[in-house]
Amino acid sequence: MAVQKLLRLGNPKLYEVSRPVERQELSEMTRVVTDLHDTLMHFRDEWGPARAVAAPQIGVLKRLVYMFTDEPTVFINPVLSNFSSEMIELWDDCMSFPELLVRVRRYKSCTVTYRDLDWNEHSTKLTFLSELLQHECDHLEGILAISHAIDSKSIVLKTEREYAIGLSAN
Repeated sequence: MAVQKLLRLGNPKLYEVSRPVERQELSEMTRVVTDLHDTLMHFRDEWGPARAVAAPQIGVLKRLVYMFTDEPTVFINPVLSNFSSEMIELWDDCMSFPELLVRVRRYKSCTVTYRDLDWNEHSTKLTFLSELLQHECDHLEGILAISHAIDSKSIVLKTEREYAIGLSAN
């Protein structure tokens, strides 16, 4: 098992912009993907549901996202485009600050273009997972969900979830 330490809120590396993955780095990225998988599964055991993790969250400043919903998906050098005009509002959480919820606005849909571990290019329209990929791609830019907080009351402790849900109704 290759569980890696997650960088936590306040660590300056979380605010750095990640570099693109080069094709000749694929064998190294396979190891990073294993680390991301193991770290995500360990986080689920400790904290509960989690769907994705970006390489910078384990200190690897590369444009790589690992998502595990129904099945694992690796996004190498993801680029988001074709954002919908419609926005959604949600309480976002993050493995780098698992005690917090942040109320943010995200695009309801977008397109993600990326490469897989065989260096094949894919392009997929996202609706259901749009908010998740936006969150993870922000990590690649050194942007955290707290930077998208709707207002000063939009960052709360998860233990205050009931209060947080009441805030979103206002």
